[in-house]
Order: sequence, then structure tokens, then C-alpha cells
Amino acid sequence: MLNKKIEKMINEQMSFEIYSGYIYLAMGAYMDSLDLPGFANWMKVQWQEEFFHAQKMYNYLVERGGKPSFGAIPEPPKTWKSIKAAFEHALEHEQIVTGRINDIMTAAIKENDYATRSFINWYVDEQVEEEANVEAVIKKLTLMKESPHGLYMLDQELAARVFNPPVAQ
Repeated sequence: MLNKKIEKMINEQMSFEIYSGYIYLAMGAYMDSLDLPGFANWMKVQWQEEFFHAQKMYNYLVERGGKPSFGAIPEPPKTWKSIKAAFEHALEHEQIVTGRINDIMTAAIKENDYATRSFINWYVDEQVEEEANVEAVIKKLTLMKESPHGLYMLDQELAARVFNPPVAQ
């Protein structure tokens, strides 16, 4: 049986992952409004990843005898000052997610919940990748100073991103 404190934290994080997906989908709509389909694709792939993360949490809760529950999802922003500002917002958000995941890990350690520690460790590793992916785009945007040619080239690069759910869930 899953510890009730841990169950509550995972449920809250599951809703937060859905909110994260909502933010990325809003960013994708913003990029589409700028006629940047590659940037929009990058954001929409991220939206799929966030919903996958929530689904993994849902499945874990069920497997451990917990009950998935969902909180309200706030409305995401609709526009950003620039493409780079949108990615900077994404990085700030991912850093919040990292903190929340770390809090679940800390609670699992404190409660001697080894199964949750093992489960949440995947998210700890995933957050390293999530932050690095966003930072890589920010670095490129900084380097090119949002030049039209550079944006076109990066848009083409980001169009190739696809969602590949991990095989081992």
C-alpha cells in the first residue's frame, strides 16, 4: 500500500505534469502564430512527453493501490515577448518541476519507500535531460541573436524532433 503522503504528492505532481503539457501546448500555439512550425513541433513534442509523465504516475498510483486524482489546471500564458523568452519560461518551469520531483524523492527516502524511490529516480534522470534540452535551444537562440536566417535554420532543425516513449515503463 502506498503511503498517503506520497500518494498525495504524486497526485499533485501528476496534475502539475498535465499543467506542464498545457504550457507547452500554449507555447506551440504561440510558435504556430509566428509561422514557425519547427519551433511549434518542438513544443508539441514536449507536450506529449509531459502527458506521458502524467500517465506513468497514474499507472504507478494504480499499481501501488493508490487512487489517482486530478487538481485544477491553471490557464497558461498565451504569448511571450520573444521566442527566446518562451524557452526561458520553459526552463524556469522545468526547474520548478525538478524541485517538485526532488521533494517527492526526499519524502520517499524519509518514509523508507523504496519502490517510490526507484520509480521517482526515473524522473530525477528525466529532469536532467529536460533542462538540458531547453538550455540547448536557449544557447542557440542566444548565439544567433534571433537573426532571421538563424531562426529559419533552427526552425528546420526543431521540426525533426519526434516523441519516442521509453519502452520500459
